[in-house]
Amino acid sequence: MTRLRNLLLLFLAGVALAPAETARFFPVAVWYGGGKARAPMLERDARAKKEIWRKDVRQIRALGFNTIRAWIDWASGEPAERQYQFETLDVLLELAEEEGLKLFLQVYMDSAPHWVGRKYPDSRFVSSGGEVIEPESSPGYCRDHAAVRKLDNAFYAALARRAVKSNAFIGWDLWSEPHVINWANPTWITRPEFCFCTHTKARFRAWLKRKYGTLDALNEAWYRRFTDWAQVEPSRMSTILSYTDYIDWKAFITSKLGEDLKDRYDAVKSVAPGTIVTSHAAGVGLFASPHHWEGQSDDWTMARQVDYYGTSFYPKHSAFVDRDVPWRAALMDFTRSFGFDQGRAGFYVGELQGGFGTIALNVSPTVTPTDLRIWTWTALSRGAKGINYYAWYPMNSGYESGGFGLNELDGTITERAREAGRIARVVDRHQSLFLNARPPRAEVAIIYNPLAHFVGGRQRATPYGGPQGEVAGIERDSWLGIHRALFPKNVPVDYVHIDHISAESLRPFKLVYFAYPLMMPEAAAGVLREYVAGGGTLVAEARPGWNNERGFAAEQIPGLGLSSVLGSRETEIITAPQGRTELRWTAASFPGMQPGDTLPARWFEETLAPAGEHARVLAEFSPGRPAAIESRFGKGKTITLGSYVSAAYFSTPSAGAERFFGGLLEWAGVHAPVQTAAPGVEVRTLEAGRDHIVVVFNHSPETARAPVAVRLSPGPHSAIDLDSERAVPLREDGPWIRFDIDLAPGAVQALRIRPR
Repeated sequence: MTRLRNLLLLFLAGVALAPAETARFFPVAVWYGGGKARAPMLERDARAKKEIWRKDVRQIRALGFNTIRAWIDWASGEPAERQYQFETLDVLLELAEEEGLKLFLQVYMDSAPHWVGRKYPDSRFVSSGGEVIEPESSPGYCRDHAAVRKLDNAFYAALARRAVKSNAFIGWDLWSEPHVINWANPTWITRPEFCFCTHTKARFRAWLKRKYGTLDALNEAWYRRFTDWAQVEPSRMSTILSYTDYIDWKAFITSKLGEDLKDRYDAVKSVAPGTIVTSHAAGVGLFASPHHWEGQSDDWTMARQVDYYGTSFYPKHSAFVDRDVPWRAALMDFTRSFGFDQGRAGFYVGELQGGFGTIALNVSPTVTPTDLRIWTWTALSRGAKGINYYAWYPMNSGYESGGFGLNELDGTITERAREAGRIARVVDRHQSLFLNARPPRAEVAIIYNPLAHFVGGRQRATPYGGPQGEVAGIERDSWLGIHRALFPKNVPVDYVHIDHISAESLRPFKLVYFAYPLMMPEAAAGVLREYVAGGGTLVAEARPGWNNERGFAAEQIPGLGLSSVLGSRETEIITAPQGRTELRWTAASFPGMQPGDTLPARWFEETLAPAGEHARVLAEFSPGRPAAIESRFGKGKTITLGSYVSAAYFSTPSAGAERFFGGLLEWAGVHAPVQTAAPGVEVRTLEAGRDHIVVVFNHSPETARAPVAVRLSPGPHSAIDLDSERAVPLREDGPWIRFDIDLAPGAVQALRIRPR
């Protein structure tokens, strides 16, 4: 009997300790921290203001939102060590529960309490020049300090213990727009870079020990003569020798940011395992550079650490940075790509711009209800699992004061807020449908390769093009150009991170496009070789594999063994006059292209020689100077382009390039998933079990009246409009499901289609 009782107790203990299943809930939220204080600030005397705040919370609920996204900063939450002050959170949780809403919590550790610095004066951030940063309202203290890291984790755990007591609490964003240093710009330092404190350097050395194993191996890689690990320092200079040390330093930064996010994830999950845990980037890697002085994170690395990783989405932040329809689509497709990669569950839009933006006198164009409709459905149509509008009120202080609000500071409710609330109702009515929805498998992949930024090491200057640190350069343009060219064709495109590809993961893609491939990991070359040999189709632009991940040059170009795969070899390389050139097509029988057609390109003119019996010349720079080679390898086929065609299309679109990129689809056997003759109409689909979501956008200035066809499973289907809940007539035509649209400019129609 005693033995049976002990076994029962052990079983019950096991049940109690089993991890809770993460909640399934689709938050459509507004940022609201109580009153009108802007994040991460909090109003004082929350308890006394509860009934005033209730009016806002009731209005949020009445408009259709199901969640408020509150926030807390470390300085307010722990004004003295282990003395937690969570009154604002308590009040907002009470209001959410009483008014039928959920609460999502954003945590800001960058606004850190001063007692941390007084107790641990060696925890301040240090720049590459040795300048010690004394925090003001930010950036806090370096988490590489063991005591600060322990306090950081303890604060998250304390928040979790308090928040999980409320039935209204649903989840977290642990880190808004992660960098090494956040929300502070030391303007007196000409070229800052962080962090070079003793604790970060010690952590870097530990990372190097794991990578290289021995000091001899590190010396070999860096061309040094260290005799003790204590002598190892992060790179600070550009030299004519090797810049492997600089690449290692930046790789360490991305690795440590991922580890820090996982630390925080574990801190809250250990206390509240059933809650949803997220984080979101400021500018995803498509628009950011690893050179950023703040310390840039890697989206794929960060996405592995939490339930959902995502992005901020500010199409009219405060300056124009090519934020037109294709720009927004590329941002969401990039986010979708890391959100669903390797079977992950999706992504969150951590911040979606609610009103016009401003940085001081730099004010954006007006944000309209139509903008919010298109922006929101752009995210939903890519499979977003959470939408968070920034913010209920405009910013009431700082250089963003007056900007970004769904409503007015005097409390006036705008049509923007009503439109966002209307969409929120649609999503909330169909929670299960949107939670289960996944994007269809794309047949086209663009290789995202952060190493492209490192050609030349620190010597490679990177210009910036926007208020959120957007990078403006040939790397970004290369990843955007082909996407922009294919966007009007409604062909889904995935971005695949070069560090996370395998021949197996590439196999489903009928076309892989490797733009600006100058520098790449040696392992990736083997993956591409296996992919093509197995029947894949690869297009690579100029000088593929010129440098490996250490910054060392290949003995021949294409490098890293890709010459045999691509059936080409470089015989000459020059920089084109003013960085502009064109490829003149010479080959017959290539889809979309005729002899004499021109293909604009940027930067290099790489003269190529066919290598192998299956190689043929497609285009020339001038007679006798081959500029493009088509070849076969194993069961697959390839094209080498001797310049940067994708980047040229982004900066200077041309009809010739449009025909070329469209011809690549036919050449690779890519299926068109959508048919429509209406210009400016975008159609995106999602799969949710047997159901499909079909979202149709009219980006044209004219009303779109036309039939639309989507390729689904054969057989009879039925459809409803998700907004009106009315039936939509369908016509079956083999694998095509056809319906008619009548959409005003800026209109969006979302359908649920299911087999009958």
